[in-house]
Amino acid sequence: MALSASDSRRYVPGDLGALAARVQGTILFPDDPAYDEARQVNNAAIDRRPVAIVRAAGADDVVATVAVAREAGVPLAVRSGGHSVAGHGTVDDGILLDLAGLAGIEIDGAARVAWAGAGTKAGAYVAATAAHGLATPLGDSAAVGLGGLTLGGGIGWLARKHGLTIDNLLAAEVVTADGQLVRASERENPDLFWALRGGGGNFGIATRFQFRLHPLGTVLGGALVMPLTRDVLRAHGSIAGSAPDELTTIAVAMAGLPPMPFVPADQHGRPGFAVMLVHAGDLDAGRAAIAPYRAVATPLADAVAPMPYPAMYRLTEAAAERGRSAHGTTFLPALDDRAVDAILDALSRPTSPMAMVQLRVLGGEVGRVAPADTAFAFRDRPVMVVIIVPYLDPAEAGRHQEWAGGLLASLRDAGASGAYVNFVGDEGPDGVREAYPGGTFDRLALVKRRWDPANLFRLNQNVPPMA
Repeated sequence: MALSASDSRRYVPGDLGALAARVQGTILFPDDPAYDEARQVNNAAIDRRPVAIVRAAGADDVVATVAVAREAGVPLAVRSGGHSVAGHGTVDDGILLDLAGLAGIEIDGAARVAWAGAGTKAGAYVAATAAHGLATPLGDSAAVGLGGLTLGGGIGWLARKHGLTIDNLLAAEVVTADGQLVRASERENPDLFWALRGGGGNFGIATRFQFRLHPLGTVLGGALVMPLTRDVLRAHGSIAGSAPDELTTIAVAMAGLPPMPFVPADQHGRPGFAVMLVHAGDLDAGRAAIAPYRAVATPLADAVAPMPYPAMYRLTEAAAERGRSAHGTTFLPALDDRAVDAILDALSRPTSPMAMVQLRVLGGEVGRVAPADTAFAFRDRPVMVVIIVPYLDPAEAGRHQEWAGGLLASLRDAGASGAYVNFVGDEGPDGVREAYPGGTFDRLALVKRRWDPANLFRLNQNVPPMA
């Protein structure tokens, strides 16, 4: 229940009391019973206390909240799903703007386009479009919000066939730092549209997206669980990289296999290599495309079968649960001996039995877009690496991050560079520079100077405006 302006002034300083008078959605203050749960983000290591949480009911609420934050001079955090690795979806002593209420989906099946609110969960969008036999490339988790996923790039199950999420973004409606609601597309505000496609939340608050849709029905999907050996990892790079575009893989080298139903009980907790995959095409062609894995080694488990596309998201449900983890991310020029040996060496002495290294072999449609066409500049990098170290004891955070950092350093010694912005943690300006190499950073800074010269939108992987 929204409080009145007079009531709200008991809890927040100065002009923030105007929130209740200007916002149609719900506003939570620290003494509200729902406040503690509402301020949480997916990264359980983050514990911040906003002075107010605005649950926007529409774009007008976003406009009003931006105006209040600007006028009051308080920090503004924006959340679509709360899965920022760095915990940017919350803030101490500032306003948290929650976009979860902006979750409408409008599908034009004949035109193969859809509009979706920035707070829409990926799983809801996938289910809604699948009902029409259509899909947009998103990420690999149903729980994330479309806002952060899209603005960072979006690398998921259909990447090699249909590209990144940003490659299928046709337009966006954005609230700018001066409180205007504008549209960005190839024709309208093209500089802003370029920056939104990979540049994160630096330039405004996206409230709605228009996406391209592709025909998609039954896919060959699931997971092959392979032995974690040098031969298997080396083969993965060549098999996945030379496969037809219809095959996209997200593989995970694990210090200990989790107790998934399709993994034999005697393999639980033992090292393994899970190749999760989607073949978006002819089923027999898909079986042929994954046959080389079985030629390298006998799978420990085989859970690959024809399935409706939304069923793929069940594989990652557990990974989307709130918890603590250390992270690292980079791109490899190849999954060669040096990289494979670095991964195997690190996983042979993990600080957490749940430590894992995710390997996403890209190429296909991702690589056909010129690096300068969007703010995602790693089109020519064939392998993306994500290091994830889940842990339970908060006192052990440092040692797990040190392990992740050590492996990241070893991979960079093996030729890795860059970083995917959606997996960058709280690494400061150096981490942001890794995500935006070469001229990309300078071009983003120029766009930032036009659209947010005072850097109101700074609680993100921040690109400051060019001086």
